[in-house]
Amino acid sequence: MNVLARSVGNAFRNTIRTTAVVAVLAVAIGLALAMLVANQAVGDKVQELNASVGTVLTVNPAGGQGFEGGGEPLTAATAKTAAAVPHVQSVVSTKALRLRTASSTSSATQGPGSGGPGGQGAAVTTSLQPAIDAGTLGNRNNSGSTGGTGNGGATQNRTFQLPITATGTGAEVDSTGKALNITSGTGLGDYTKASTKALVGATLATKNSLKPGSTFTIDGKSYTVAGIFDEGTEFGNNAVYLTLPQAQALAGTTGEVSSLIVTVDSMANVDSTRSALQSALGTDKADVTQGQRNLATAVSSLDSVKNISMVAFIASLATAGLVVLFIMVLLVRERRREIGVLKAIGAPNRTIGLQFVLEALVLVALGSVVGGVIASFASSGIASALVSSNTASAAGSVGRRGQGGGFGPGGGGGFLGGANQLLTSVNATVSPGVIALGIGAVFLVAIIGALVPALLTARIRPIEVLRGE
Repeated sequence: MNVLARSVGNAFRNTIRTTAVVAVLAVAIGLALAMLVANQAVGDKVQELNASVGTVLTVNPAGGQGFEGGGEPLTAATAKTAAAVPHVQSVVSTKALRLRTASSTSSATQGPGSGGPGGQGAAVTTSLQPAIDAGTLGNRNNSGSTGGTGNGGATQNRTFQLPITATGTGAEVDSTGKALNITSGTGLGDYTKASTKALVGATLATKNSLKPGSTFTIDGKSYTVAGIFDEGTEFGNNAVYLTLPQAQALAGTTGEVSSLIVTVDSMANVDSTRSALQSALGTDKADVTQGQRNLATAVSSLDSVKNISMVAFIASLATAGLVVLFIMVLLVRERRREIGVLKAIGAPNRTIGLQFVLEALVLVALGSVVGGVIASFASSGIASALVSSNTASAAGSVGRRGQGGGFGPGGGGGFLGGANQLLTSVNATVSPGVIALGIGAVFLVAIIGALVPALLTARIRPIEVLRGE
């Protein structure tokens, strides 16, 4: 107890010096803890991305992408073949439809406005009104299908209405393989059986005043809203999800599917599985693509952030250790006489070492308290700054490779599409476990920094210490 009391008293012997040491330690410890929290947050985000869109492959009919595509449709047999490929975790079949209001059906049957990409989708009528207005872009892009020529040769202007995306799916997932975010109501139950239940996007439901239990029609048949989902975008929410057999029946293509969503067991196996899948299905039968191909660049960017934050944590930790070492060297040199007296009256080396270690731990404890407060405020900002700088760099790199119009990299869709929002939404939460781990590492470094000078001086014989005074 005397050793502890003496150590605490010595820590506050010089108030100005103690304050300065605690301030420097607080900054170093706070930065170390903030970097550790950022490292964990980025690591969690990498795992989240790897577990979702990063491991998803999309299979389309060979040559079937685009309005002028062709090829042969995929079937249930194709899905079975895909499921048998090593490292394939799951295969979800989908069927694309385009729903149009009855007033726009006549114009929808002309030009590229009808059907789905590559003829995979079929246009059917619905009582739903689209939640997105065509606007300048919609009318411009569909000018070939909204205008016609009358008997007098004059152009007949028609009001163009955007179609509503409808997807028949074999599981409760969206087009990227992620689970649908159902905000109210329930799912469709067994997605492999025909059903007149439907999931409606949030904006589409608002536009048509729908809620769970409401009804609407598709192709003259009544459907009940089982739930409302939110995909986070206006386009994604202008959509309806049906069970796969029901969508196939509406399209009149029983047994055919528009695409397959293939989930791989880990991101490390994505490239090899993609090659194996393409080989198993045949290049003349299917096109296998990675839905978020640029996500690999994004994850690589986040890995860089993770590495940087870990290096910064180690550097900050080392700085705290050096501060403790230097201050302990100074204190030991100041108290050589005190050490000599303690040794002369029989104090063992461990007692002398313990005294200086406890004094150092008092300073570190004070610095840790202040540093923890700093980390709690700075962690989120530091994590966001690191992620923003690295993803911006990746965006510039990918954008330069994909310059041009359209929705590809560098185009209107953004360099990472929907993944960009996932990357910038890193949530740095200061968890007790991470703080405890960081402070434990700081205390360990402090103990080493305090023991080294104390034990080296304690090894000197008392007469040599006192003679030098």
